[in-house]
Amino acid sequence: MIIGKVLGNVWATKKDPKLNGRKLLVIRTTGTAGAETIVAVDTIGAGIGEDVLVTKGSVARNSLGDRDSPIDAVVIGIIDSLEVDENLLK
Repeated sequence: MIIGKVLGNVWATKKDPKLNGRKLLVIRTTGTAGAETIVAVDTIGAGIGEDVLVTKGSVARNSLGDRDSPIDAVVIGIIDSLEVDENLLK
């Protein structure tokens, strides 16, 4: 899982038919390789500015129950709070 922040929404009138009815979000993630901007399917109603949990790859498609969808990332949780020991991040 990856932690990210919702930056905005994506609207695409022409897309793969398997994406019809899916809400798409722009997510800014941070990790060991630095920040990355991705598009993820939202299944839980996340909004702009919220911190979220994202899963990527085949696990993302499987979480939707559709192995054939062209989906690489899915928002699977909204973070209420996060506690990190700053000393462990150094």
